[in-house]
Amino acid sequence: MRGSSPVSARILVVDDDRDIRDLVSIKLASAGHVVATRENGEQALEAALEGDWSVLVLDVMMPGMTGIEVLRILRARGDTTPIILLTARGQERDIEAGIAAGADDYITKPFSPRALLARVAAAIG
Repeated sequence: MRGSSPVSARILVVDDDRDIRDLVSIKLASAGHVVATRENGEQALEAALEGDWSVLVLDVMMPGMTGIEVLRILRARGDTTPIILLTARGQERDIEAGIAAGADDYITKPFSPRALLARVAAAIG
């Protein structure tokens, strides 16, 4: 029955801020998801290419490769994994750039953990 229990998913969370990474992964794991974390874009790209993920949650501003760069590379390779950008960059042009690059959703920090869970659930389908 739809809505009777949450769907468990494999989620990759990438953020260079350890506190954010930990908060997001704890919230997602407490909802029954299997969560892995990485701390930069290069690690994100490697994990995304090697794994079978239900959803990727990417920070935009990271040293080296940004979340937008990871997103563009994955989309150029034909990867259709849902990608949610989670970032402090909340200006309209930032959101438009993220969506134009292929993001499925865009969440600004600070964020509501409940909203994050709802958006992950929507991305999973």
